[in-house]
Amino acid sequence: MADSPAAGFDGLRLRHWRPHRREDGVLVLQFDRADAPVNAFSQDVLIELADVLERIAIDPPKGVVIASAKASGFIAGADLKEFQEFDRKGTVDDAIRRGQDVFQRLAELPCPTVAAIHGFCMGGGTEIALACRFRVASNDASTRIGLPETQLGIFPGWGGSARLPRLVGAPAAMDMMLTGRALSASAARGIGLVDKVVEPALLIDAAASMALRGTTRPFKQRALAWATNTFAARKLLAPQMAKQVARKAKKDHYPAPYALISTWQRFGGKGLQARLDGERRAVVKLAGTPTARNLIRIFFLTERLKALGKGDAGIRHVHVVGAGVMGGDIAAFAAYKGFEVTLQDREQRFIDAAMTRAQVLFDKKVKDPAKRPAVAARLQPDLAGDGVAQADLVIEAIIENPDAKRTLYETVEPRLKPDALLTTNTSSIPLDELRGHIARPAQFAGLHYFNPVAQMPLVEIIHHDGMAAETERRLAAFCKALGKFPVPVAGTPGFLVNRVLFPYMLEAGTAYAEGIPGPAIDKAAVKFGMPMGPIELIDTVGLDVAAGVGRELAPFLGLQVPAALSQVDPAKRGKKDGQGLYTWENGKAKKPELPADYKAPEDLEDRLILPLLNEAVACLHDGVVADADLLDAGVIFGTGFAPFRGGPIQYIRSAGADALLGRLKALQAKYGERFAPRQGWDNPALREPPQ
Repeated sequence: MADSPAAGFDGLRLRHWRPHRREDGVLVLQFDRADAPVNAFSQDVLIELADVLERIAIDPPKGVVIASAKASGFIAGADLKEFQEFDRKGTVDDAIRRGQDVFQRLAELPCPTVAAIHGFCMGGGTEIALACRFRVASNDASTRIGLPETQLGIFPGWGGSARLPRLVGAPAAMDMMLTGRALSASAARGIGLVDKVVEPALLIDAAASMALRGTTRPFKQRALAWATNTFAARKLLAPQMAKQVARKAKKDHYPAPYALISTWQRFGGKGLQARLDGERRAVVKLAGTPTARNLIRIFFLTERLKALGKGDAGIRHVHVVGAGVMGGDIAAFAAYKGFEVTLQDREQRFIDAAMTRAQVLFDKKVKDPAKRPAVAARLQPDLAGDGVAQADLVIEAIIENPDAKRTLYETVEPRLKPDALLTTNTSSIPLDELRGHIARPAQFAGLHYFNPVAQMPLVEIIHHDGMAAETERRLAAFCKALGKFPVPVAGTPGFLVNRVLFPYMLEAGTAYAEGIPGPAIDKAAVKFGMPMGPIELIDTVGLDVAAGVGRELAPFLGLQVPAALSQVDPAKRGKKDGQGLYTWENGKAKKPELPADYKAPEDLEDRLILPLLNEAVACLHDGVVADADLLDAGVIFGTGFAPFRGGPIQYIRSAGADALLGRLKALQAKYGERFAPRQGWDNPALREPPQ
C-alpha cells in the first residue's frame, strides 16, 4: 500500500521523525535519528516527538504505527553519553520526566497505536513500545526485545517498570527487568509482551491492520496481569524476588534490582501516574550512585573494544595445535561460532577427549538438535596436521615451554599460506622469547584466551615490536566474530591479566599456607566484589597452570611462590581432577565450614586486593596497555574484577590513591617487601576524579 507525506506537519522542521500517511488512513511514524547509524533517544529526539504527537492529537488518523527507518534495528534505547552529561549537571530528573511525559502523550492519543518492532528493541525502545496500545514484531533472528537497565545500575525509568508488570504479569515482567535478558519475538509473544509475530516484509502492513482492527488479549493473560499486582501478591512475591537476586548480587554492590523490587512493591497497585512518579524518583536516586556511573562507563569500554574489531578478518579456517583443555575448547568454540576448524595433537587420545568435550558444548549451546550435526562437522580431528596448509589462522596451545613452542613453529611455519597468521595461546611467556627463529614475525602474535573459553569474554592480543598493525586488526576482527572483547597488550611476562592477577593469587596462596582457611580467604574476596574467591579460582584454572605462570612471573616480579602453588601433585591439580586445594564434586567446590567463632584477620582483604592494585599501577606505568580505560576493561573482563567498582584504576581514583598507598606501605612494614609499592603511584591519572 503506497505511503504519502503526511499532512498536518507543516511548519515542523523534522530531523529525526518521518510521518507518512497510508491510503488506509494509518499514519506510519518512522524514527530515523539524524547523523547516527543507530536509533537512540536523545532529548532533542524526544522534544521533536512531543511536537509530532501534539499535531497528531489535534487531527488524529485512524491509527499510528511507530517504526524504525533504519535497517540496523528498532531502537537501542537512550543516548547514554547524554545521560552521563545529565548526571554531571544534576539534571537526570528533568531527563527522566521528559521521557515519561512524551511517552504518556503517545499513550493518550485518541487513536490506536502500534509499535512495529524489527531488530534490536532495548531500553527506551521497549518503553515506547509499551506506551503503544499494541505491539507487532518480526520473526527475524535479529529481533530481540529487552530492558537491560539493571545492567547499567538503574532500572527502566520512562514507564517501563510502571507498565510492563500490568501488561504481562509481575513474575514475567520482573524476571525480564531484573535479569536484563532480551527476548526473541516468539518468547515476547509467549508472555504477552508482543501481540503478533510476522515475517519482516509484512511488519508494517500487519501493524497497520492491527491499528485498524485491534486484537483481544486472552482472558488468562489479563487475569494473571491483574492478580500478580494485587497487594497480597506484591507482599508475597517481593521478598521471594529479593531472595533470588541476593543469590547473585549483594544489595550494597548492586542496588538497582532491589530498588526495582521495592518500587514495584510500594507502587505496583497504585494508578499509573503514581507508578511513574515512584519509578522516576527511584531511578534518579540510582543514577547518582557510584555503581551506576561505573557500569555505564563499562558499557562504553565494551563499545570501544568492539570497535577494535571492525572489518573482515579474512579468517575462515582455524587450525589449533594442542588438544588439551584450553586448545580443545578454543577449537570447539571457534567451530560453534561458524569457523572451519582442524584440531591437532601428538596423540589421537588427546584429540578424542577434546572432541567429546566439544560435543558437550554443542549440545548445550545449539538449542535446535537438528543443527548440531552441522556445527559438529565444522570441527575435524587432524592428527597429522594437514589443516596447517589450508588455515588462515593457526593457534598454538601446547605446554608452557618456550623450547617446545619454538620447535613446533619451525615445523608449522614453512607450511603456512602466505597471508596466514601464526599465534600462541601462551599465558605468560614473553613473545620476544618465542619469535627468534620465526621467518614472518609481522604475522606472529599472541592470542591469549581465558578459561573457561566459552564463558570468559576477553582475549588478549599480544604484540611485539615486529608485529604488523594489520595482524592486530585481523585478530581483533576474529575476536569480534567470536563474540569476544579484544584487548591489545604488550608481550611482556604475564601480559596484563595474569600479571595483575598473579600477586593476588600468590598472596591468597601465602595466606592459605599460613593456616588461614580457604573459605575465609574466598569470603574476603567475594565481599570485596570478586566473582569467586582466589582459592577457588586457583583450583578452577588448575594448580599446574598456576605453577607454570608462577615459574614465569615470580622472578620477573621479584616474588616467592609458596609450596602450595609450586609443588603440584599431578593427580590433584584442582577442579579438573576433582581434588586440589578443595575437593570438587559435580563441578562444585566442597568448602569446609568455618567454625562459628572464627574471625578472619582484619587486614585480609587488603592483603588480597592491594597487590592486585599495585601491579595494575605498574602495568599502566610500563605501558602494558595504551591507557587506564583499556587496563580497567582488560582486568574486568579477564578476571571478573568487581564491575560495580569500575576496574582497578577507577577504584584507586574512588578510594583515593594516597590512602591506598598508605595502606600498602603499612602491609609492607608488617609483612615484607612483597608489598613494596611498584613504580607508577605518582601517575596523575590515579588522582583524576572517577570517570
